Amino acid sequence: MQDFDQVLTGGQTINDIIKKAEILNEALPYIQSLSGKTVVIKYGGNAMINEDLKNSVMKDIVLLKFIGINPVVVHGGGPEINRALQQYDVKSDWVNGLRVTDKFTMEIAQMVLMGKTNKQIVSGINAKGGKALGFCGIDGKLIECKKHYEEVDGELVDIGYVGEITKVNTDMLKIVAQDAYIPVIAPIGIGPDGESYNINADTVAGEIAASLGAEKLILLTDTEGIKNTITNELLYVLTIDEVHKLIDEGIITGGMIPKVLGCIDAINKGVNRTHIIDGRIPHCLLMEIFTNKGIGSMIMKEKVRYFEQENI
Repeated sequence: MQDFDQVLTGGQTINDIIKKAEILNEALPYIQSLSGKTVVIKYGGNAMINEDLKNSVMKDIVLLKFIGINPVVVHGGGPEINRALQQYDVKSDWVNGLRVTDKFTMEIAQMVLMGKTNKQIVSGINAKGGKALGFCGIDGKLIECKKHYEEVDGELVDIGYVGEITKVNTDMLKIVAQDAYIPVIAPIGIGPDGESYNINADTVAGEIAASLGAEKLILLTDTEGIKNTITNELLYVLTIDEVHKLIDEGIITGGMIPKVLGCIDAINKGVNRTHIIDGRIPHCLLMEIFTNKGIGSMIMKEKVRYFEQENI
């Protein structure tokens, strides 16, 4: 290729601009494959704390909407809940990674997730030119649940107002997401008694993705993705069978296991592709969705390409 190294206004060369055009060209078949499809994004981790990363994620989400993809955002908020509880000198107990949630803790969680975190995300998306609407599972009985009892040493333990999803009513979300709006959902469910229940945000994202028939479920985390704990190699594309084999062999371990099992559950319920990506990387969503290699890990039922040249 001819070397266009002439420096233009702004310090860029023609070669720099050509490289940007090549990136757009690489994205084109993905844009074509995903046009009109739903992508559910679980927004959490450091990407919710660092201001630069927040702005990056908001821009990515708005861009997805403007090029014809329907993003649906489900967010967590554990660190904010922790800070709020500390102000009241309340310490949390945990059972198998789930917060023991008494009545007061539930009120604080609801206040933080719905009244603060959700509205901050909605405002952030709107500030970037999108049209976001905030929801929680109570709205229109979006997320119906029952009280969850956690199993410890073969015994069921009462951990308070923690919910187990029984039904997702997505009619309202479908109308909103397929219009000009971006739904932003707090992980609070409603029980048959009318009480509010706190639910793990990864679980909510997976169930909503399945109920919407989403093309993709993307989990933003504070890890690079699924790694081989023996070789430290990032595993870019895995099938369900390969994931189970790696768990059995002790190669996928620890806190990654519930995440990959949640992804598999979403796939078995109809989601085509699931992704675990590093939310600490600016524009992680765009790099994972629109580049041939991606930056994180993708789980599929079978390795079926969107287009012939896709690298999977």
